[in-house]
Amino acid sequence: MAVTPRLVVLASGSGTNLQALIDAVEAGRIGAEVTRVIVNRRGALARSRARQAGIREECRLLGPYLQGAPDRVAARRLYDADLAGAVAAGQPDLVVLAGWMHVLSTVFLDRFPERVVNLHPALPGMFPGANAIEDTWRAYRAGVVASAGVMVHYVVDEGVDDGPVIAAEEVPILQDDTIHTLTERIHRVEHRLLVDSVATLLEGR
Repeated sequence: MAVTPRLVVLASGSGTNLQALIDAVEAGRIGAEVTRVIVNRRGALARSRARQAGIREECRLLGPYLQGAPDRVAARRLYDADLAGAVAAGQPDLVVLAGWMHVLSTVFLDRFPERVVNLHPALPGMFPGANAIEDTWRAYRAGVVASAGVMVHYVVDEGVDDGPVIAAEEVPILQDDTIHTLTERIHRVEHRLLVDSVATLLEGR
C-alpha cells in the first residue's frame, strides 16, 4: 500500500502560499498531506488557515532563545535545533518554506538534506532577501531591469535565496503597473509555481 507523501510548511505571514498548497491538496493536484504548519510570528494568519483546514499548527518564536544566550548565533542554532525536532515530528518528505522569514542554519538543514524548498519572488541571482518585490520595483523605475520573477529552489546552506533552482518564471512588468498590481501578479505566479513544483518533486520521489 502506497504511503501518502507528507509536507511540513513553515510560514511567517498571511499564508496565501500555504493556502495554495492546501487547496491543491484538497483538489488532488498535489498527492500529499500537509501534516504540520509552523509559524514564527504570533500574528501570522497562516495559523488560522491551518486550523481551518484541520492541520496541526504551532508558533515557535526566536525571541525566548535570545534571552540568556551568550550570543545571537548560539541562540539561533538552539532555536533551529528545536525547530528541526518539531518539523521532524511531522515526518516530512518535503519541508516547504512559504514566506518563512528566518534564515535556517545547517543545524536545521542537515536534518533534511535535499528536502527543504523555498519560494522567492525574484529570478535566480536577483534581489535576495525579504524585500525582493520592492527592490525589483525600484530597479525597474531606475531602468535597471525590465521584468520581475519568481523561483522555487532548494535550501542547502545558509546563503539567502541562492540554492539550486527547481523552477523559475519571469513576470513581465507592464507599462501601466503600480507596485500593487505587480505584487498581485507576482503572488499569482508564486501560488501556481509553488504548487506545480511541489507536485513534480513528490512525483519524482
